[in-house]
Amino acid sequence: MKNGRHKKFPDNFVNKIVCGDCLKTMRQMPDKCVDLVVTSPPYNLKNSTGNGMSANTKSGKWAGNPLQNGYSHYNDNIPADEYAEWQHNCLREMFRLLKDDGAIFYNHKWRVQNGIIQDRKDIIRDLPVRQIIIWRRKGGINFNPGYFLPTYEVIYMIPKPEFKLAPKANAFGDVWEFTQEMNNEHPAPFPVALIDRIISSTTAQTILDPFSGSGTTAITALGLKRNFIGIELSPDYCKNSEARIERNKKQSELLKFKTLSLFQDTE
Repeated sequence: MKNGRHKKFPDNFVNKIVCGDCLKTMRQMPDKCVDLVVTSPPYNLKNSTGNGMSANTKSGKWAGNPLQNGYSHYNDNIPADEYAEWQHNCLREMFRLLKDDGAIFYNHKWRVQNGIIQDRKDIIRDLPVRQIIIWRRKGGINFNPGYFLPTYEVIYMIPKPEFKLAPKANAFGDVWEFTQEMNNEHPAPFPVALIDRIISSTTAQTILDPFSGSGTTAITALGLKRNFIGIELSPDYCKNSEARIERNKKQSELLKFKTLSLFQDTE
């Protein structure tokens, strides 16, 4: 790819949601252009044989669940080998985009397929995983009598060789307990507190989320005075996340104004 394609990229995308295919978009980006990647892809739930939800579930515990209707512009029902290949290719691109002191924090879920657990080696493969963080979700529901209720997901830390945590961040343990996000139109949103833990534990200035969804990574990055690049396939989610970011900015400005007024009144 010619360098001319890269002259304004990603600078003209900083603090914006890019609406498009994440793999195609990342392949247009130059090497070593972001400090951190924080993301959680669709889990291919409708292809699962172990959780009780199929592509045509009309009744039972899954009926009425937001994920039963699927994602906007994505059906979450890809053959397992194709899904693993896609996700591995996405991770390889994320890794290429990292600076030498950057890292990927990749949230996924161990799944049961045909009675056997998948520990995501089909996706991670040759990537240099340094640590697995357990995200305990404080709840959930189980549709399968063959195993106990799953209450956690995993976050893979996949760093470049020079990656280090921010000062004192290494005091956190590797089991994090955060409640799932409830007041969000997206069917599977990230908790703000979880993203805050990740970003604030690094010195990263530009954070990429290639599965941006409802824009939680973007909002958290801005709140921590960092920059973001969000990529999202669904025009619906792009529109919703942009509106959410603007609401958050207005709330932050209002809070600053109230704080300033408070200090002025006490002088």
